[in-house]
Amino acid sequence: MRTKLLDLHTGGSESITDITPDCRDFAAEAGGDGLLHVFVPHATAGVALIELGSGSDDDLLAALDDLLPPDDRWRHRHGSQGHGRSHVMPAMVAPYATLPVVDGRLELGTWQSVAVVDLNVDNPDRQVRLSFLTAAAQVAGW
Repeated sequence: MRTKLLDLHTGGSESITDITPDCRDFAAEAGGDGLLHVFVPHATAGVALIELGSGSDDDLLAALDDLLPPDDRWRHRHGSQGHGRSHVMPAMVAPYATLPVVDGRLELGTWQSVAVVDLNVDNPDRQVRLSFLTAAAQVAGW
């Protein structure tokens, strides 16, 4: 298994950060067939497979804002107003995704991108763990 850590600066506002190029490069470096596991080790961020750049990223942020308003209803209250919603968001946008890799190529659909979703305006720095599990390791019982 190979692992790589990405350091992201998502800024002080709600964001969706495209990490598709990083995922593609890592899959190409690893080569072969296997699975790429993308994990955000944070209680307030998630990983989404979504079309980016066509307004879908803004639509996702708007939908999350509708579902999880940034107001004072949340019991988890430290940080900025509505911070508790950031802790609920990973139950809807999971902090991980597992993607197929064939011959070193990330097998995404035509319009799919891999993105980190971050509603937490109090923590602008994130880390993403990319792990590549080869088909050979799967057969060996990993």
